[in-house]
Amino acid sequence: MNLSMRWLSDYIKTDMPVKEFCHKMTMTGSKVEAYETEGSEISKVVAAKILSVVPHENSDHLVVCQVDIGEAEPVQIVTGASNVNAGDWVPAALNGSTLPGGIKIKKGKLRGVESNGMLCSLGELGLTVNDFPYAIEDGIFILQEECTAGQDIKEVLGFNDTTVEFEITSNRPDCFSVLGLAREAHATFGSPLDIKEPQYKGNDEDINNYLSVTVHNKELCPRYIGGIVKNVKIEPSPRWLRERLRASGVRPINNLVDITNFVMLEYGQPMHAFDLRYVKGNAINVRNAVNGEKIMTLDGIERELTDDMLVIADAEKPVAVAGVMGGEYSGIMDDTTTVVFESANFANDSVRKTAKKLGMRTDASSRYEKGINPENTLPAIKRAFELVEMLGAGEVVGTVIDCNNSTPKNKSADFDPQWINGLLGTDISEEEMVKCLESLGFRIENGKAVAPEYRTDIEFKADIAEEVARIYGYDKLQATAVKGVAKGELTEKQKYERLIKNTMTSLGCYEINTFSFISPKYFDKIMLPADSKLRNTITITNPLGEDTSVMRTTALPSLLDVVSRNYNNRNAKAMLFELGKEYIPSSDGNLPAENLVLSVGMYGDDVDFYTIKGSLEELLEKCGINDCEYERADSSKVFDEKCAFHPGRSAVIVKDGIEIGIFGELHPAVLSEYEIETRAYAAILGFNTMFENRVTEKSYKALPKFPATSRDLSLICDDSIPVGQLEKAIKNSVGSILEKITLFDVYKGKQIEEGKKSVSFSITMRSAEATLTDEQTDAAMKRVLKALSEQGAELRMA
Repeated sequence: MNLSMRWLSDYIKTDMPVKEFCHKMTMTGSKVEAYETEGSEISKVVAAKILSVVPHENSDHLVVCQVDIGEAEPVQIVTGASNVNAGDWVPAALNGSTLPGGIKIKKGKLRGVESNGMLCSLGELGLTVNDFPYAIEDGIFILQEECTAGQDIKEVLGFNDTTVEFEITSNRPDCFSVLGLAREAHATFGSPLDIKEPQYKGNDEDINNYLSVTVHNKELCPRYIGGIVKNVKIEPSPRWLRERLRASGVRPINNLVDITNFVMLEYGQPMHAFDLRYVKGNAINVRNAVNGEKIMTLDGIERELTDDMLVIADAEKPVAVAGVMGGEYSGIMDDTTTVVFESANFANDSVRKTAKKLGMRTDASSRYEKGINPENTLPAIKRAFELVEMLGAGEVVGTVIDCNNSTPKNKSADFDPQWINGLLGTDISEEEMVKCLESLGFRIENGKAVAPEYRTDIEFKADIAEEVARIYGYDKLQATAVKGVAKGELTEKQKYERLIKNTMTSLGCYEINTFSFISPKYFDKIMLPADSKLRNTITITNPLGEDTSVMRTTALPSLLDVVSRNYNNRNAKAMLFELGKEYIPSSDGNLPAENLVLSVGMYGDDVDFYTIKGSLEELLEKCGINDCEYERADSSKVFDEKCAFHPGRSAVIVKDGIEIGIFGELHPAVLSEYEIETRAYAAILGFNTMFENRVTEKSYKALPKFPATSRDLSLICDDSIPVGQLEKAIKNSVGSILEKITLFDVYKGKQIEEGKKSVSFSITMRSAEATLTDEQTDAAMKRVLKALSEQGAELRMA
């Protein structure tokens, strides 16, 4: 909200430097973003009277002017403008002056004749013909303002107002107005507030002879007031009104349009004016649009409407989108004679949704979105009519049509001084609290603090405490020690997340963070089956584009996108991980399940299947998940991503029959989709599954007192038998005396029958009670050979 300090002074006197004003307003809750003074870039530009104009002796298009700038001697200025004459008053930029844009003016010679400055046009002063309609756009600005020679041009033109920019929070729609900020300034400084009720005479005619108004949707339009102004005279607004609009960032247009904008800024109530000629049947209907109905809005764009949008319609068609923008023929034209003034209240959520759907955001919609008090509509239209009569812009019809379906109610909350002091940690007296609240328009009744009708944000006792604190002064609140014994602490899951991240980092992996929204095309890139449950996604309502249109149900595409980017940026090696969420839709229509997963990706000359397997084994051990088994990936019933992995070079991690994750080499077709021309490896592990299957208790055992016994086994088995299956059989057979089992060789070659392989293990056994005897060791090995035989493995004889 841009506030003109000149406009503010109409209601309250704030005789202080603007910097002090900004500081104090900020300290009482009306945060100031910045302030700016008009014409601050202009210096040494004065009002000057042209004494004579003679042709330039060396040029056909230049003239030499003698100008009076209030000094003893006139100043000579050469100009190429053709609209200057002796006796004209003009802006003169003197030697050493500056103009907007950092332009500096110095004396010099033009075609051999000395010129001690420059005569200025409107544009050179940073102004337009909207600011001074009597001026011409091309040519020297011929002043019609009262002035004296040598007077600062900013003072002459009123181009010296200071504008303060406020950041208004969405819960304070009343402060989106000059009056609202004037009330805040009154509470801040204690200066008298002079806000008068608008008064207008009007004629003795009945508006019902001109117009009818019907509100069809009373929920979306709690109040609609229509008024009529006839015998309209369209002309420029007076300078004081144009100045205030300009300082507020609004371009002056004509008196009728300027009045509606002026009232919107002053009262915070958007208004609209319709040319009655284009209101068919002289009827206003506030109704929902019909699906497919179209309207050409004032910005010249045809827009298609839906039935959830509220429109202002005549007897035939929509003439405005309620609370957003008027239609093409609803504006004020030069030949307009009779005008309908609209001051209405619309449901804030309806305006917000409509503006968003239509891609329109206007000053009006931004105010309606925050919720405007319905009681503000009548004073606003009265103020508009007061200005119409003040400016001689037309004749106001004496009555209005007021369709009022709102229920006036002043918000209130309990007023408990003791509770307020307890909350704030203060010792403010009840009298001081009452004084603070009354300065804001509150009144205390029966233990309640009753807010003025324009304060729609008051709900709880804490709101009253906030009002007291900000007016009393935040800077007066004493610092107090925090009481209580509560301390911040990580949850068990947060600790587990940190353990995973720290472990992966210690293994040489870099953490990445990717977006949770992806393109549906990514599922094709990882060869996800057409019937996969992972293709059932949450679709984003207003995505940035198709590439970010759905919430991911698998983190693999996001990971591979980063792996691909690293490879194509010629990074020789990459080891990456992310602990991110997948979003699985719920079947009952509730919010989706947000599953946390660990995704790992890597490639490089020294990276292979066993690199990623070893990294995951180290991670699982650190995270309390031991004795995992590794099965072929195509047997997975949990991970639909298995299709993205090489069928013979990937595995599922299983713990006690529960699938924890999947890893391995990526399928060549997937690598091709991501333009990765080397072998790459990936893994997906479920965080919740890891967390639920972790072992939190650690056990310790004494150092061994007795020696260990080792036996080596070389076996022949079918190539299709997984080594892990043989290892599991050995562990179960040896029993409690098994200390360690190590795979040290896998061989396939000429000495081995085709379709077979040789697998060699080293088995270390030890007893904690005594030295193992040969009989005990041999018995264990017999059990092992029997179990291996049942698995299809036999001793290799040579």
